[in-house]
Amino acid sequence: MLTSARYTALLTLLFCLFLVQVQAQKQYDFVVAKDGSGDFKTVQEALHAVPDFRKNTTTIYIKNGVYKEKLVLPTSKTMVKLVGENVQHTILTYDDYASKKNRFGEEMGTTGSTSFFVFGDDFSAENITFENSAGPVGQAVAVRIDGDRVMFTNCRFLGNQDTLYPHGEKSRQYYKNCYIEGTTDFIFGWSTAVFENCEIFSKKGGSYVTAASTLEGAPYGFVFLNCRLTGDAPKDSYYLGRPWRPHAKTVFINSYLGPHIKPEGWHNWNKPEAEQTTFYAEYKSKGPGAKAGKRVKWSHQLSKKQLADYTLEKIFDGWIPGEKFDTASK
Repeated sequence: MLTSARYTALLTLLFCLFLVQVQAQKQYDFVVAKDGSGDFKTVQEALHAVPDFRKNTTTIYIKNGVYKEKLVLPTSKTMVKLVGENVQHTILTYDDYASKKNRFGEEMGTTGSTSFFVFGDDFSAENITFENSAGPVGQAVAVRIDGDRVMFTNCRFLGNQDTLYPHGEKSRQYYKNCYIEGTTDFIFGWSTAVFENCEIFSKKGGSYVTAASTLEGAPYGFVFLNCRLTGDAPKDSYYLGRPWRPHAKTVFINSYLGPHIKPEGWHNWNKPEAEQTTFYAEYKSKGPGAKAGKRVKWSHQLSKKQLADYTLEKIFDGWIPGEKFDTASK
């Protein structure tokens, strides 16, 4: 039997749990919980419930759990924010891959393999793991982003080849304090994307960190600020990047490069002509993979004057991540 003291303690605990639940309901517009304790059991249901083209942020809290869903945030779902309960335990995952057959017997392709499509503008996420769990079976995208002004904070992106796909040609994306892992070309695409204070983890069996396909004339592609390139891959086994398209732009600034980074740094994808059109650069790289004197001659080391162009305001053309953007001004 419960003693009076234990009974009181139990009531206090239950009351505290109730207060936490009430607070969550007040702080967020929707709550997703697999056990049915929220507004929805699936993330996609919550995304569908967001009013189209809303001008205020809709915040969706996702409780811990593994949500196996192939997710789509449509263009009409703007100003959506996803907040996970815990980055290690709030997991959005699916397991499609490029060579997998659809119901018509056709290969899905790289884009079709995506676990989460982000088409809506002004999307943000924090404390969430995004995963493609297909394994080492070729191209298998965890997240593809086409929306503009997209921000990820304290998120994890798990996969192998082609993990993260910043796809939108005019899309601006900001990743802060994130973890991104993969094997081959695991950060690739057209978008302008800044990765700040992120860990970029190269897994065994791969060879290229990035594969930018920056549009001709675009001033920026992928920019890594104060990042850590780590991994369990062997020494001298990874290039910093190779050009998926001829005008690829990728820059590493004040970043730590682990021993898995090759001394030459960059690869031309067997396209010598791309050496004249790509822009691959570093500024004050450090660590065992930082060997400026051994880099390919067509790469660059930024000067202090050039470094001044790599502020968030300049890269993002006026958008300040985390602040509401006045679309009427652009």
